[in-house]
Amino acid sequence: MLRGRTRRGRGSYVAADADPLDAAQERRVRAVLALGGVPQADLPDGVQQVRLRLLERAASGREAPRDVSAWAAVVASNLAMDWHRAKRRQERLGERLAALRPAEAPSGEETSLLSLAVARGLDRLPDAQRQVVVLRFYADLPVRSIAEQLGVPEGTVKSRLHTAVRALRARLHEDEVV
Repeated sequence: MLRGRTRRGRGSYVAADADPLDAAQERRVRAVLALGGVPQADLPDGVQQVRLRLLERAASGREAPRDVSAWAAVVASNLAMDWHRAKRRQERLGERLAALRPAEAPSGEETSLLSLAVARGLDRLPDAQRQVVVLRFYADLPVRSIAEQLGVPEGTVKSRLHTAVRALRARLHEDEVV
């Protein structure tokens, strides 16, 4: 591979700062994503992901694909499958959360107020703390599994949970929700 250049199609190269996908390739990527079931609103993000993967490939020093158009179509197809997997995961999580609701829940107003306060509290947590809270309490994963999935020690997960729960509790008391 030529340094600072990206291969485009068969035998042609463009400067690394240029768009790695030409108009025809972008249309093809959009078509593959759309045919793969990705909603119209998410198509620009999908195209950007394909561009990013092509640029990452070039930046890592790997040789450019022989046929960028075909490579981009395969990447777009994989992104469409990933989109569907993520959607199914979200649906299953929603079903699990719905199943966890107690039969005799507090009044709708109380539940809404508490849900809103917890959501606001979660939004204010740092990303790493919010991630472990969601995985532990909403996805119902054990600490060991969370640590394995995130690639961090169990103690780190426990520490993040402790700090996050303490911050959420303080926030709920400040808002006089609890």
